[in-house]
Amino acid sequence: MDPYAWVNDFEARAAELQRKSAEAQENLAAASGTASSKDGAVTVTVGPNGGLTNLQLGHRAVELGAPRLTALILETARQAQKNVSAQVVEAFRPIGEGTQMMKMITDVIEANEDEEPDETHALERIEEDDEPVAEAKPAPASVSAPAQPRPARSRRPADDEDDDENQPW
Repeated sequence: MDPYAWVNDFEARAAELQRKSAEAQENLAAASGTASSKDGAVTVTVGPNGGLTNLQLGHRAVELGAPRLTALILETARQAQKNVSAQVVEAFRPIGEGTQMMKMITDVIEANEDEEPDETHALERIEEDDEPVAEAKPAPASVSAPAQPRPARSRRPADDEDDDENQPW
């Protein structure tokens, strides 16, 4: 057996892993998920970590009202996150196929999909008569009594042990 064969084989495998790693990094950086609501009122784009990168509201969005629009944005964002998670898995596949790490990634993504709310469409869960509730305003302060100033905080006395640690002598 050639003593250099092992080293040459190792170098070739390391170079291939480095190429696949660079490809995965490039694919991951380019990953994004976009989803639009059926009526086109909301379009959401998320990055590879699922964070919101763009939100577009169509002309129909203002007709929905706050509760319906909120539900539609959240539902569309969940769909965009599903779309990008598939891209993230594919980005890791070249370097992770058959590994425990790849199994962990796919298990986490599948678990998140299983935790979603029931199949009922978000807009169907909102009542037609949902109206924003006015916030309760605090009662006005009494005008007769002036506000009392807050007493100044006193410093806590330093412990002897604390003094010893902070003093070099």
